[in-house]
Amino acid sequence: MVVLLFGAPGSGKGTQSRFISERRKIPAISTGDMLRAECRAETELGLTARTVLASGGLVDDELVNALVVKRLSKRDCRQGFILDGYPRTVPQAIFLDGFLKRSGLPHPTVIHLDVPIAVLVSRLSSRRQCSSCDRVYNLLYRPPVKGGICDHDGHKLFQRNDDSEEVVRQRLEGYQNLCGPLLRYYSGPHYHRIDGQCAPQQISEQVKKLILADAKDKPRKPVRRATPLVPYPAPSTEIS
Repeated sequence: MVVLLFGAPGSGKGTQSRFISERRKIPAISTGDMLRAECRAETELGLTARTVLASGGLVDDELVNALVVKRLSKRDCRQGFILDGYPRTVPQAIFLDGFLKRSGLPHPTVIHLDVPIAVLVSRLSSRRQCSSCDRVYNLLYRPPVKGGICDHDGHKLFQRNDDSEEVVRQRLEGYQNLCGPLLRYYSGPHYHRIDGQCAPQQISEQVKKLILADAKDKPRKPVRRATPLVPYPAPSTEIS
């Protein structure tokens, strides 16, 4: 099974991604986490991405496609995976379709967590992260026991540059501009919209029903491959 989780930053994709991963025994892959890891390692990709992310922008398709294919070509993805934060554009979606077809993987189940912008701004600007273990807290919904200190290891919490209110609004504006064409691209029987303002447990129950229903569709037989697939250039044609 292949699951694509859509929703603006702060919509709760991470929580539902972990839920699906545990239930279906497939890896949950966040392109945001992969990019931040590249930034910490100060790779060429990471240095480029750091500047873009800090200003609220999006890393270009070619770099993201290469990063995603490198991860999806690993053995643990042969029976399926969950993607959180990818694709972000129609050309990325077309690229992913080609990868799935060549890999013998099924059409993705698309789950869209829809949350109003005002709610998202409040959620994101309230996030804090541990400077050591990267554990994330929310001052509104899941604050640390002691203000500014991680419950797990006692290190200081900080606000990521991309969680400041100004950058959050820029990120959401960019997401909204891309989201419409992308959701139209995936419209059909495998697309499912869920109200992201519901409690996480309620959303998980809806997600469970959806993935069980879509799992009844017969998947394409996975292709055995000795070497990782090499990404091809992303198409430039967009669907309006």
